[in-house]
Amino acid sequence: MPARIYLLHGSHPSDTAVKAFEIKGLPLKFVELPISMQPAIMKPLFGGRTVPGVRFEDGEKVQGSTAIMRALDRRVSSPPLFDGPAGAAAIEEAEHWGNDVLQSVPRRLLWAGFTKYPRAMHGFQEGARSPKLPMPVVVALSKVVLPIERRLNGVDDSTIRADLAALPAQLDQVDQYIADGVLNGEQPNAADLQIAPSIRLLYTLEDVRPLVEGRPAEAFAFRWFPRLTASVPSGALPVQTAAQAATLPAA
Repeated sequence: MPARIYLLHGSHPSDTAVKAFEIKGLPLKFVELPISMQPAIMKPLFGGRTVPGVRFEDGEKVQGSTAIMRALDRRVSSPPLFDGPAGAAAIEEAEHWGNDVLQSVPRRLLWAGFTKYPRAMHGFQEGARSPKLPMPVVVALSKVVLPIERRLNGVDDSTIRADLAALPAQLDQVDQYIADGVLNGEQPNAADLQIAPSIRLLYTLEDVRPLVEGRPAEAFAFRWFPRLTASVPSGALPVQTAAQAATLPAA
């Protein structure tokens, strides 16, 4: 019986865990949760409110993309997720940075973008395992979902301004990891899987895209994860252009 993964469609940590299972060659059974319902479902099952969570065939439960990748390495040693020319310590450091620092940025920016353009949420159903909702239903649900997700993720004007101001330096950090051989090696490692989905998600924001385009980080993200066709139109974020974000004062 395959392991069962509990996830949200569009969740980049969920994409990290799914890709790790693919690399290990292990089958998965998917449980796709309704949007904004993850705290009510995940906390009784796993102890925390976030996705992803995995229940392995032997009953072991693991929650969070970093913990899931370590559990997979214990169970299937090859190919390893913490091995590469830069060394395990450098990979683990980059992985934790991707999880603790970068991961929340595209999530907050997307929910801010959806607040301005709720119709954009419709396109992000691409690849979902549950039935695709028609546009009128998406718009109606957005009136309930957006306040919940903004609250869960700490989205307000000051955090968005701070995220945009910090983003150029964060993208520089990704490019540096690539230059140092920590990321984008011959085989994907845990840091690749943690960071690449965040860059891919940032690219869907048209206000932010100019900051990503042409960087090593752009090609890196789409090497490991397919490009999304969905996008949030420009003008969604509280700056004239994302390129101006680096000049904004810290919140």
